[in-house]
Amino acid sequence: MTSPIVHTWRLLKWGRTLARHGALRGIERDPHTPANLRRLLRLARLGARVPDVPRYADAFEALGPAAIKLGQTLATRPDIVGEAAATDLLRLQDAVPPVPFEAIRAVMQQSFGRPLDSLFAQIDEQPVGAASIAQVHRAVTTDGRHVAVKVLRPGVEDDFARAIDTYEWAAAQVEPMGGEIARLQPRLVIETFKRWTARELNFTREAASASELAETMTAEPDFVVPAVDWARTTGRVLTIEWIDGIKLSNRAALVAAGYDLPAIARTLVHAFLRQAIADGFFHADMHQGNLFALPGNRVAAIDFGIMGRIDRRARVWLAEILYGLITGDYRRVAEIHFEAQYVPAHHSVEEFATALRAVGEPMRGLPVKDMSIGMMLDGLFGITRDFDMVTQPHLLLLQKTMVMVEGVATALDPDINLWVTAAPLVEDWIRTELGPEAAIADRLVADVRTLARLPDLVRRIEARFPAPGGAPPAPPLRDIQVVRVGGGWRYALVGMLGVAAGVAGALAALWR
Repeated sequence: MTSPIVHTWRLLKWGRTLARHGALRGIERDPHTPANLRRLLRLARLGARVPDVPRYADAFEALGPAAIKLGQTLATRPDIVGEAAATDLLRLQDAVPPVPFEAIRAVMQQSFGRPLDSLFAQIDEQPVGAASIAQVHRAVTTDGRHVAVKVLRPGVEDDFARAIDTYEWAAAQVEPMGGEIARLQPRLVIETFKRWTARELNFTREAASASELAETMTAEPDFVVPAVDWARTTGRVLTIEWIDGIKLSNRAALVAAGYDLPAIARTLVHAFLRQAIADGFFHADMHQGNLFALPGNRVAAIDFGIMGRIDRRARVWLAEILYGLITGDYRRVAEIHFEAQYVPAHHSVEEFATALRAVGEPMRGLPVKDMSIGMMLDGLFGITRDFDMVTQPHLLLLQKTMVMVEGVATALDPDINLWVTAAPLVEDWIRTELGPEAAIADRLVADVRTLARLPDLVRRIEARFPAPGGAPPAPPLRDIQVVRVGGGWRYALVGMLGVAAGVAGALAALWR
């Protein structure tokens, strides 16, 4: 177990770095920040030259890989860090200098446990991408297939483990301070970040996610998921099909190649909505660097380390919330928030519906190209404090990805609107999943499953209450109050009973 002194020392160093970039100023000036925490922040910036404009992204990049990932997570939470900080954190590119290939070769050799030339005919020593967790090299397999090989950076697991250990400790110290800090549930946020990172550091899990997503996306043939090479994949090395396309971030190249950018944008939006609403399993890191255009205006995705899941009940709520905001049915949206217990019951449904109207109506009056899911989420974050809404970690990835997908789609087609593009798919899904036919089908399925469990239920009842044996039933015994005593009193009572039994025996002998 790491000593509190070590945690404190790490936090002081990190706090000093954040202070030098002005990244603590917003928290320090927030009136909701507990006084004890505010004093610690002032101590961290003591003597530092604080810039006039905070540089949040630069601060997190200076702290290292784990902080970069944490900063990317916080970029989805303007309700925690503020809109200015969240916007600046979106600059985090997760790009770091590459590790020398000899170190990468050693990781691959150790991971496979066999010579690399038995698996690959060629591996380019110059990486095509280097990030905080891994770097990617192009390679050719021994059977002639072109693949991308993603290798975990040496020592990254230990670096993340140390950082997350201190994040957890710090969250546990500040959450008991109560007030706004407690409402934002920092321990739960860090735990969610920890789980995301654990999955991202396990390349076998990433390969499984890619394989599962490929199966669920058969209904969207224009969204391509590269095939996994399982024979060349381990926990620290991932080998997938090479994608030969143009990154969606390179708009000029897409235009020069003759791609239909509005069509690509619609494909991206439809694919995301089908993943999130219809299937409940979605790619949660769909930024421009992870998306490629392929011939035929198809879209290919890579990097499946961060995936999101939503159960059916939450998807029903999500679909109804989106549809309610699209159609202006704020009362129904408010009711769903109370049904899902996102808003405590002591608040008024009517008041919450009015607050939602204040968020939704200004957007409904804007031109299509100026409406924004991101704007809607910012508005919703703004009313969470008024209605004591606690953080919902299972929705963090979804919120982040919605904003990210809309940003990529808008960069391709400035006139696209996620509301308008989403409406037909959401309507169809609601009709399919919540219509009368779906209700009858759900009831039939539930009843059949209940009937199928009856034989097992009868067997368990018989095991608990077996049939009577050959002995005759015992005669009824009258109720006698039991005096519960303990210690020496128990032995005294036993002795008294023994004496009584002896006297009764002596009397019986005299009587005879």
